[in-house]
Amino acid sequence: MKDDIWSRDEIESPCVKICVVHPESRLCTGCLRTIDEIGAWSRMTPEARRDVMAELPARAGLLSKRRGGRAARLKR
Repeated sequence: MKDDIWSRDEIESPCVKICVVHPESRLCTGCLRTIDEIGAWSRMTPEARRDVMAELPARAGLLSKRRGGRAARLKR
C-alpha cells in the first residue's frame, strides 16, 4: 500500500539555498538564475524549467569572482 501522505510532487529546482544576487550580472550566485526566473519558477512549465536549467552551466562564467577580499584592498 502506498503512503500518499508523504508522497509529494516537487518542482525540480536548481536552488542550493545560497540566495545572493550578484550586483553586476544580476544572477543568483547560488543557482545562476535571474530574479525573473526565480520569481516565475513555480508557474513555469516543466519544459520551460528544463530549458532554463540547461542554460545554467554556461552562466557560471558570467560571475566575476573577488580575489583577495579586504586584504587585497588594503594593499592598494
